[in-house]
Amino acid sequence: MKVVVLGAGLMGKEVARDLTASDKVEKIYLADLDTDTAQAFVDSLNTQKVEVVKLDANNDEELKNVMARGDVTVNALFYEFNKKVAKAAIEIGVHSVDLGGHIGDVTEEVLTLHEAAKEKGITIIPDLGVAPGMVNILAGYGASKLDSVESIKLYVGGIPTKPEPPLNYTRVFSLEGVFDHYTEPSKVIQDGKLKEVNSLSGVEPIYFNEFGVLEAFYTSGGISTLYKTFPNVKTLEYKTIRYKGHAEKFKLLADLGFFDKENKVEVDGNEVKVRDVVREALKKKLYLGNKQDAVLLRVIVSGEKSGEQVTYEYEMNIKREDTSSMTAMARATACTIAAVAVMLGSGTITERGVFPPETVVPGKEYIDKMANRNVVIKETSHRSSIVKW
Repeated sequence: MKVVVLGAGLMGKEVARDLTASDKVEKIYLADLDTDTAQAFVDSLNTQKVEVVKLDANNDEELKNVMARGDVTVNALFYEFNKKVAKAAIEIGVHSVDLGGHIGDVTEEVLTLHEAAKEKGITIIPDLGVAPGMVNILAGYGASKLDSVESIKLYVGGIPTKPEPPLNYTRVFSLEGVFDHYTEPSKVIQDGKLKEVNSLSGVEPIYFNEFGVLEAFYTSGGISTLYKTFPNVKTLEYKTIRYKGHAEKFKLLADLGFFDKENKVEVDGNEVKVRDVVREALKKKLYLGNKQDAVLLRVIVSGEKSGEQVTYEYEMNIKREDTSSMTAMARATACTIAAVAVMLGSGTITERGVFPPETVVPGKEYIDKMANRNVVIKETSHRSSIVKW
């Protein structure tokens, strides 16, 4: 199979790196506007599998021509391109996966293309990062083992292993995306009713080995399509994991309007967007560099099975291996989308149309493929008898 990777940013590079190790992938096209940087990365891989291709993703014809080189497209561009890429995949007849974008209903727009993709005989799977992505697959896998599902709770966080005050945080993906997740409302199901709650609210303690007690709070986008896939659950919620005190500090910045896209001020006669200034200032303060990061994940799925109350729990705790390797967040994200791309291109996934990850990615195979990439996801379960009147 041949794979086209759109975007040679951090995630695109790591997806390409992952795919070079697959014996099912014969050719990888790494497409980006900045071919010099992309080529420098490819040269470091010491492989003949990867070819750099110039791409201006804003040019529709150029985008389709590049995508047509492969059997599967991995879209690692910013989520504003997701629908454009999905439409191009349908037009030229190639499978496509993307890293998600549940801000501004981007993924919902991609899902509306289901019938067109099905008619073309291709498969498109959006939301294949960590959250959304990994959490969707694991939630769907746990739910598939139950007769009925009552509760799905998702917890994910990318954090530094050695926190530095005052924010105890380092950026492991776009700060623009972080701001969106912290300011947009979070969808939840509580007491069987779908509602929206404020991001940075609902703070609760959560414990992980080696890290002790951390905090988790609502942020937007994490439950992705799960509220539509499991509309009848009593509880569905997603929370982001950080060190204690993080939510309070960022809520102060949000309350002051520092993340508001419309907040503008005049400085020396020039109009400036406050959010842009804050983003650039925090980029320097929160630079990861050679520091070690970790990704913590816990997915808890509860319901009924054969007359018993059963809970399946999935947990992941991975760290950056060394300062020369990719970050833990990049590894978890890139491995997820690369693994699914290979499953799609090799025929493991045969359904045609546009599907959210929880409905179409086989959970056991996914966990096995992630383990092969040294991303270990541990499954545990416990049960108790249900008394029925």
